Amino acid sequence: MKLVKTMAGCAGALALVTGSAFADDLRWRMPVAFSTNLPGLGSPAAWVADNLTTASDGSIEVRVYEPGELVPAFDILQSVSDGKVQAGYTWIGYDQGKVPAVPLFAAVPFGLKPWAFTGWYYYGGGHEMLQEVYANKGFNVHAQLCGIIGPETAGWYSSEITSLEDYEGLKIRFAGLGGKVLERLGASVTMMPGGELFQALEKGTIDATEFSMPAIDQILGFDQVVNYNLFPGWHQPFTAQYMLINKDEWDSATEAQKALVEASCTAATTLGLAEGEYKNGEVLAGFQEQGVNAQQIPMEVLEELKDVTNEVLAEEAANDEDFRRVYESQQAFQETYSVWDSRAYLPAELTAPDDGEE
Repeated sequence: MKLVKTMAGCAGALALVTGSAFADDLRWRMPVAFSTNLPGLGSPAAWVADNLTTASDGSIEVRVYEPGELVPAFDILQSVSDGKVQAGYTWIGYDQGKVPAVPLFAAVPFGLKPWAFTGWYYYGGGHEMLQEVYANKGFNVHAQLCGIIGPETAGWYSSEITSLEDYEGLKIRFAGLGGKVLERLGASVTMMPGGELFQALEKGTIDATEFSMPAIDQILGFDQVVNYNLFPGWHQPFTAQYMLINKDEWDSATEAQKALVEASCTAATTLGLAEGEYKNGEVLAGFQEQGVNAQQIPMEVLEELKDVTNEVLAEEAANDEDFRRVYESQQAFQETYSVWDSRAYLPAELTAPDDGEE
């Protein structure tokens, strides 16, 4: 596969940075959907920009613009496609209204774990499918997986969720396909950028919200407003971010420049996942010490949520051909992956450190 071969050829690309391979410099403006101080979610964008400049010896310069500085966070796809900016960094699930299949590349309820998703994306044809999905809807972009984190929490609430009926009438910020599931259950689902959520919770504009993993939710201060943080993040077992590049800009880049972008984004994907996995446990333990109620959604409620999720995904597949073929590809991989997943990994209770007691 070309994308994977790029990693093997990265050393060769780096050796060419001072030669004719970079005959034309690239100067890209890149608005981002997430503040670059958010670990694993926004931090990869800043790392990629710095790494591209260093690795290209200045031939590639990407200037990062924080959310809202250049274009609104939810307008990144259109701005890149129209050529108003050369690149953007975002969670592409925000664009499900324009491109119904893209949430499958961003976060799938009851879907693949992050490392399994990257297996499907790099080796199962996911990267190529994503380019086709955008082209089929008329968008002039090249998409590069450029960050991934583990599960989000299932959200922040003022009271427990003990049955599906608890979602009825709830005003909640919930993204992607998971939002469609909650709408089916009678919730009033809204979308707003992460920077607006604290104030919306505090003022009662919304009753509850999900956004990301504990290391990020802590920065946004949700624990200061509501007390129940629910797990597991059934709606987003992985959250994937992408660098979107205007297709004309991408096509005009040299093969060496493309190789550097691909390799840098692949490295950023690894670093983003590592950062989140490193920080989340300590933050979550701190929440519990502060009196936050970190509650597990009952298994019977999760099973019911999965049933509703399957209905929503089936309907989406029936309504959009791209969604259908991507979903079927992921399902086929998930079926075989589950054989490995269910047998290979130790249960969490057996990997916890020994407390030293006899």
